[in-house]
Amino acid sequence: MNREQLAMHTRWRPGMIGGSESLWPLATEALMAEMVNPRVEATLHKVIARLKQQLGKPYVWGGQTPEQGFDCSGLIYYAYNKLLSQKLPRTANGMFQDRRLKRISQHQLQRGDLVFFSIKSQDRADHVGVYLGEGQFIEAPRTGLNIRISQLTDNYWQDHYLGAKRILTEEAIL
Repeated sequence: MNREQLAMHTRWRPGMIGGSESLWPLATEALMAEMVNPRVEATLHKVIARLKQQLGKPYVWGGQTPEQGFDCSGLIYYAYNKLLSQKLPRTANGMFQDRRLKRISQHQLQRGDLVFFSIKSQDRADHVGVYLGEGQFIEAPRTGLNIRISQLTDNYWQDHYLGAKRILTEEAIL
């Protein structure tokens, strides 16, 4: 649904939102964000299923297959790349720097968004996970630990949080 279609809807008109024309773009954007694109939703379900199948498997530096195990970016690479029109970079920082992905704020997070952390450096992404909703994300943490679901609201993750990017869009999926 685009702006013109929304404008034709009898319940949504610029004058109805506090009488301010300036709020119309914000309301339109918010409403459109709530709409679920069936193709994007189907792809999201596939990605989440692929990720959850890896829960409990070991972290392996450089790993990117279920047989090898995964490092953090390898898990993302595995879960998404067969479903995207253009392949992701292989590293967490490469993904964070990828201009094709839409940067979003933490309060805009949706299931399937990538969350980035800077653990060993101040300005580079050296860890990445996938937001699952309700404050949770899935990650391949580090050597000695298994793939798990973590709480984004934990102090540790908030202290190291670098940013988030939206990867699943109509244009990005096959």
